[in-house]
Amino acid sequence: MSDRRIEALSELHQSAAAAVLDLIRTAAAADGRQAVSEQGRLYVRRGGSAGVRHLLLWAPGAAGAEPGGGADTGGGGGAGAEELIGYAQIDGTDPTEPPVAEILVHPAHRARGHGRAIGRAVLEATGKRLRVWAHGSHPAARHLAAALDLELIRELRQMRRPLDAGLTGLPEPRLPEGVTVRTFVPGQDETAWLALNAAAFTRHSEQGGLTARDLEDREAEDWFDPAGFFLAFRGAAPAGFHWTKVHAEERLGEVYVLGIAPSEQGSGLGRALTTIGLRHLARDRGLPTAMLYVDADNAPAVALYERLGFTVHETDLMYRTRD
Repeated sequence: MSDRRIEALSELHQSAAAAVLDLIRTAAAADGRQAVSEQGRLYVRRGGSAGVRHLLLWAPGAAGAEPGGGADTGGGGGAGAEELIGYAQIDGTDPTEPPVAEILVHPAHRARGHGRAIGRAVLEATGKRLRVWAHGSHPAARHLAAALDLELIRELRQMRRPLDAGLTGLPEPRLPEGVTVRTFVPGQDETAWLALNAAAFTRHSEQGGLTARDLEDREAEDWFDPAGFFLAFRGAAPAGFHWTKVHAEERLGEVYVLGIAPSEQGSGLGRALTTIGLRHLARDRGLPTAMLYVDADNAPAVALYERLGFTVHETDLMYRTRD
């Protein structure tokens, strides 16, 4: 399709950000899940973030969306009425690993080569050093990965379990001796939590690398609730945390992030914090279902969640360029 146009931006102006968010919502409504991660959507709302680039695929259409314009544009702003039909985000904030991309095409414009076109543009933009998420393991995403000669390197499982006010199947939380738990206090606990999160996720930079700005963005979200953010301490030292999240429209509770200090791993604190959070979601929030994400190769965590009644609901796949 010769009349499509890919625009490369380091900053999204308000109109372009609105068009991208609308495209993400449209794809999610059709696919039943988000094609761009929570962090990616936050980057879109910010407009500009160091190390993050945006590729927008425009084509003639009746939607009336206007090109984004701004820095590093791939084309002029006078192309007339265009529709945003594709989007890719390149997150190059990890200092050691290849950039991570997320790619989507409007549901009404798939199977026309747009995904391959924007995928090749992403490869070119990253010097063919790239990782790509395929959320939900959609067949079209697997096909695109094969077309771009990418290899599978990671499987992230979404697991779910039913909840009820009677807390069926949930054991009583048993904290290790000397450990106490309280909820997060905004304006007080940010620095300590960032340090604990970094220590707990040294092998997962996308989580362990969260910054004060990233935390601030999440605290500003409508779903943020400190009453569901549990911090564990051994004396005054942070020992672990369980941050829960509520997806109100889906009436779904999430084990959003569970982190344990290296010195406390193997103590049973992870299991105790998990059950504390699940009890909050079931009893205090009255939610019927809980979900979480866990790497398939994290055998201890998978075993813990299976013992707590979780089963696999769907899978996200990460691909990367071959060496």
